[in-house]
Amino acid sequence: MGSDRKLPDVRGGDSSAAEVFRVFLQLGLTSFGGPVAHLGYFRDAFVIRRRWLDEHAYGDLLALCQFLPGPASSQVGISIGLSRAGLPGAFAAWAGFTLPSALLLALFGYGVVSLDNGMPPGVLRGLKIVAVAVVLQAVIGMARTLCPDWRRRMLAAIAAIVVITIATPLAQIGAIAAGAAAGRLWLKSDSSPASGSLGIPVSKPLAVALLGTFFILLAGLPLLATAVPSTGIALADSFFRSGSLVFGGGHVVLPLLQAEVVPPGWVSDDTFLAGYGAAQAVPGPLFTFSAYLGAVMEGSPGGWAAAVICLVAIFAPSFLLVIGVLPFWNSLRQRETVRDAMLGVNAAVVGLLVAALYHPVWTSGIRSAADLALALVAFGLLAMIGTPPWLVVLLAAAGGWGLQAAGL
Repeated sequence: MGSDRKLPDVRGGDSSAAEVFRVFLQLGLTSFGGPVAHLGYFRDAFVIRRRWLDEHAYGDLLALCQFLPGPASSQVGISIGLSRAGLPGAFAAWAGFTLPSALLLALFGYGVVSLDNGMPPGVLRGLKIVAVAVVLQAVIGMARTLCPDWRRRMLAAIAAIVVITIATPLAQIGAIAAGAAAGRLWLKSDSSPASGSLGIPVSKPLAVALLGTFFILLAGLPLLATAVPSTGIALADSFFRSGSLVFGGGHVVLPLLQAEVVPPGWVSDDTFLAGYGAAQAVPGPLFTFSAYLGAVMEGSPGGWAAAVICLVAIFAPSFLLVIGVLPFWNSLRQRETVRDAMLGVNAAVVGLLVAALYHPVWTSGIRSAADLALALVAFGLLAMIGTPPWLVVLLAAAGGWGLQAAGL
């Protein structure tokens, strides 16, 4: 298991950043279904069809991206681009996979703003209701995988109670930290780390510098935002912190972002949930929801400038952490204490998602028996029939409009 083992390139051919961008752009335009589905698309595209890496190397990447905070599918993509074409390949992979959904959501945000937040009430109602179905499906799926025993279910329940009772970002961070401590002391990993190792074209000094940059920004941006009265810096701080503290990726970002943008008055609860519902209808990573939030924010910077700040800030931790940790991951993942702690973190993540399901998703989306009925129909389409999420979103928006027109 030497650390210099290279990812096998059986296919050969061009290894340029342009090639990486082209392949990931195709995935960014067609990858519906959330992070779990994205990882399946990646395996098919890069392990089976193109053979850019083997199963062992892909397993290594999955293990790393489950360990780190941030969007797992985007981090796997960044790692594959890095191994294929160096640092330019990492940026090309992220851009190709991220830009389609980011542009679509920013344009949707502009539509909301151009209507002066006057989106037809029924459509807004339907988008808020479909968010209930989507988050409920995520809670059930993650609980089955991450809380298979009573100890982890108890940790998830405690985390949910804490976050619901103390509705602050600090409570969410504390729940994750407590989950890690409980996992280290109370849980036992029964899985062995994947065999093999990754050959990554990043020197350890550069990796250390990137990790140092991550911690400097995480600690320094709040200080800078306090010292300099700039909305742009405040946005960078809020979204960088959210991208740094989201374990589990995907829907787990919901409570952190809501706590960052709604209390300061940057985005209303209704506008937040409407965008979250719309985000289910686009391909690519859910973290591009940040571009929508930037586009709908009032004041300066606003529009495209705020969308770019929010998008870059929320993904920046992924770049710094993934590229910084990869050269050390082969030895780090062998440590049993790390794997035990992550069991507790993952259980706490389920608790955070349960708390988000209650507030703001349920409390804002379900106001009547008709709302609950539409939410159950949407959940049935998603979880029982397997209807594509984008189609469920469109149907829910139409259903919300119908309920409003009928006076229900």
